[in-house]
Amino acid sequence: MEEMEEELKCPVCGSFYREPIILPCSHNLCQACARNILVQTPESESPQSRRASGSGVSDYDYLDLDKMSLYSEADSGYGSYGGFASAPTTPCQKSPNGVRVFPPAMPPPPTHLSPALAPVPRNSCITCPQCHRSLILDDRGLRGFPKNRVLEGVIDRYQQSKAAALKCQLCEKAPKEATVMCEQCDVFYCDPCRLRCHPPRGPLAKHRLVPPAQGRVSRRLSPRKVSTCTDHELENHSMYCVQCKMPVCYQCLEEGKHSSHEVKALGAMWKLHKNQLSQALNGLSDRAKEAKEFLVQLRTMVQQIQENSVEFEACLVAQCDALIDALNRRKAQLLARVNKEHEHKLKVVRDQISHCTVKLRQTTGLMEYCLEVIKENDPSGFLQISDALIRRVHLTEDQWGKGTLTPRMTTDFDLSLDNSPLLQSIHQLDFVQVKASSPVPATPILQLEECCTHNNSATLSWKQPPLSTVAAEGYILELDDGSGGQFREVYVGKETMCTVDGLHFNSTYNARVKAFNKTGVSPYSKTLVLQTSEAAGAHETKPVKDTDSEEQTLPFPVPSERLPLRRMSPFSSTLNLQPSFPGRSYFDFRSSPHQLSLHSSLQSLNAPVAWFAFDPGSAHSDIIFSNDNLTVTCSSYDDRVVLGKTGFSKGVHYWELTIDRYDNHPDPAFGVARIDVMKDVMLGKDDKAWAMYVDNNRSWFMHSNSHTNRTEGGITKGATIGVLLDLNRKTLTFFINNEQQGPIAFENVEGLFFPAVSLNRNVQVTLHTGLPVPDFYSSRASIA
Repeated sequence: MEEMEEELKCPVCGSFYREPIILPCSHNLCQACARNILVQTPESESPQSRRASGSGVSDYDYLDLDKMSLYSEADSGYGSYGGFASAPTTPCQKSPNGVRVFPPAMPPPPTHLSPALAPVPRNSCITCPQCHRSLILDDRGLRGFPKNRVLEGVIDRYQQSKAAALKCQLCEKAPKEATVMCEQCDVFYCDPCRLRCHPPRGPLAKHRLVPPAQGRVSRRLSPRKVSTCTDHELENHSMYCVQCKMPVCYQCLEEGKHSSHEVKALGAMWKLHKNQLSQALNGLSDRAKEAKEFLVQLRTMVQQIQENSVEFEACLVAQCDALIDALNRRKAQLLARVNKEHEHKLKVVRDQISHCTVKLRQTTGLMEYCLEVIKENDPSGFLQISDALIRRVHLTEDQWGKGTLTPRMTTDFDLSLDNSPLLQSIHQLDFVQVKASSPVPATPILQLEECCTHNNSATLSWKQPPLSTVAAEGYILELDDGSGGQFREVYVGKETMCTVDGLHFNSTYNARVKAFNKTGVSPYSKTLVLQTSEAAGAHETKPVKDTDSEEQTLPFPVPSERLPLRRMSPFSSTLNLQPSFPGRSYFDFRSSPHQLSLHSSLQSLNAPVAWFAFDPGSAHSDIIFSNDNLTVTCSSYDDRVVLGKTGFSKGVHYWELTIDRYDNHPDPAFGVARIDVMKDVMLGKDDKAWAMYVDNNRSWFMHSNSHTNRTEGGITKGATIGVLLDLNRKTLTFFINNEQQGPIAFENVEGLFFPAVSLNRNVQVTLHTGLPVPDFYSSRASIA
């Protein structure tokens, strides 16, 4: 019942109602509080003046309430009766429960009568503190308002239910707590006093004893004074006026204003309204029950939110820790590469120190010897050896020529960590359910007319859809490993054209691209299937199926006016290359709902071949190129290394070199090498090269400065050296004049290899590529 307490308090004083009266607006006020908020009105607004003017409006008839209100409909309801000459402005105040009330313009005159009987100032007006509607009182004053007997009874029961335990009324000293009440005697007894003063015998045996709480209620429910009519104080309410919705007396029906109204029996209407109130309470009870269930649901949600928050935070921390662990592992791997580069640089510099030290010792010895020879006084003996000494001195001087005194390794580390994609990904790390303020870019469209493959490189071009309104900040190009594996990023940036070099020959790659901005990334484009070259020759096209399943041929030449961005392939077995292949390539595409296909159509020979030339960009500075980089020689007496442009990581490849010039029996070397092989020593001196070096009589295989398999048979001018790299069987074999030179030179070779040659100024060779594998080796391999 504590929730009901606010309903039982007066809006003016904030205490429980005392002698509450009912205003025509159905709100209640204490009778004393109603007197305190009366306001005197001008004479012209009095009921008498209105009756004199012929107005027949009832003072308290709320059907005509607007005619009695001193405020307009647009008013806020707050104010006072200012503006009249007879009534000064009176500010509104607030009651203890926050309701605005209007105090009287002047204090009421002192009186010794009760508030109900005290005279009301003439021409008074009262304003309801809850709905702010105003009424002008008639001559009866506050007695014209009915008293709320029901509210009084509810307040009494509420107060008594909260009162202290009832005490025995017959205890002489300290009253004990009452245990029963006699309804006939109207006395509360404790057990000892009941046995002594109210024994259950004789006439007292017929009295009804009830518990104290029930007795207290019964006492409060004892017959009250019957409510009387406000217009006829000597008459009790006997009927109910349906039109006015109020109880009336017999005299009101005979001669009052209710004489022509429909009336019903008071008891019948009492029961009817009780039923209506009960039915209304049933609906309200259902709403209250739903509200309680809703509150339980909200409290459960609070607990679930707390639990989910803890769980989500733990998940977020675990995910971030996993990223940190992955970054730490990658950090360790990168540090290992730095240490490896560090050791490699130290090894190269120390080898150069050792090499220069030996050569300097030889040079110093020759100088000291020549000085001693100069000291000799035998002219004939001196002339016998002077020419040879002069040639040796010039030769030794040439050996200290260009590049010899140049460090083979720089002190700077050529490694450069590209962390921008990772930083960009970290900045884009966000919760997927967070709605962005702007949309993601549209899906890019691959431009097939500008996409192409060329030997073992691929060029891709894309663009935003023509009607796209969302700008893209960059693009992400992804490529698989050529074997149907996972996609990996090969380019992230703003360009819309990219060339990926160093792919496997005769392999099929899948490519796709997506756009991104600050909001997020777009969906992937359609997958593009790229076929790298397997043969060279004339061009051809293949039939293409578009989205309507109609066969047609659509050749697309590679545009030459656009310089594409070149990117290194992301795979460990490939590097950034720029293969040289004359002529144009034509390509077909196949469009379906799921995939686009791009194929390099080159003339098919009996076996896959590759076209390439020597690479000036990676060669030693002493190497001299001619014949479109197919012919090389050297300006130094020392051996210098030159590599081919194309690297191989799988398949069978064969190429030849012809000896154009061969003077003074030098030892050129032929074979394969890694991209970072030493360029100023003979091929095979370090662990990055696998070679055969040969003179005019015999040959040797060499790797990591280890010489093996001496084989008779050398070279002369016009000889042909063949190199066969079989990465399917992981072997390297050499040929001289179409005859195999010795056994299989090297086995278990795997990785990325470049054709390589080392020579000096006494040798000139020409490279021949695009050659099929020798027939005898093909037949031998098929038998094996």
